Order: sequence, then structure tokens, then C-alpha cells
Amino acid sequence: MIRLFLDSNVLFTAAHNPEGKASLVVELAAEGHWEVVTSAYCLAEARWNLERKHPAVLGRLSGILRAIRLVPDVAGERCALSLPEKDRPVFAAAQRCKVTHILTGDRRHFGPYMNKAKETKGIVVQTVGDFLAGIRK
Repeated sequence: MIRLFLDSNVLFTAAHNPEGKASLVVELAAEGHWEVVTSAYCLAEARWNLERKHPAVLGRLSGILRAIRLVPDVAGERCALSLPEKDRPVFAAAQRCKVTHILTGDRRHFGPYMNKAKETKGIVVQTVGDFLAGIRK
């Protein structure tokens, strides 16, 4: 089964844009096409950014969480990738729960690892758009 880890920016986008690709990923998860997980760390960052930028959609974030399994944060675990400190818990939590994919819009930090599963311990790091395009093939 495909297991997706959603980074905070994907959660933010799903809540902010109910007609977008990130929302579609969550909707398809609710229908059983794949499993979707995130960490408390990512959820807190998404919630904080929504509170500051789009507080009116916080209820939507709560709604989409029904389709997302919250996994424990991983503290103190070494990160196999050369990522900034703030992104290391994302990869560590995803790796710990054995996801097949990390979906993120963070091209700045995760970009060098996108679609390079051999460098990311077998996890495919992709944007939501790239993931959906690959599924449609």
C-alpha cells in the first residue's frame, strides 16, 4: 500500500485550497486509495501558518485531519540527509513510519532529493503534482 507523509506546506495548501491537488490527495486517501500520515511537528507548523495567514480555514484543516493518521515525532534521531535542522524531524518521522513517499512543496530544501529514492532510504520525495502525475500513468 502506498503510504504518504504530508509535509506542513501540503497540509497548509490542502486546508487553504479545497479545490487543489493537495486536497485531492487527502480526498483519495479517505476513499482508500492510499494511506496519509503526518507528524505533530508538521501539523503544528501548518496550523501556525494558517492562524497567521488564513485563520478562516482552520476548520477545514480539522476536517481533513479525519483522513490523516498522526504519527509520533522523532526526537534526537540522526537524519541521513543533509537537511536544515527544521526539516530533519520531517524526514525522520517519515522514515520511522515507513512511508513510500514524502509529499512536500519545499523545493529549496528537499529539491535535491526529489525523485531520488536511492539517496533517501527508498522514500520517494515529490511534489503533490509530481506524485499525482506518476499515479495517472
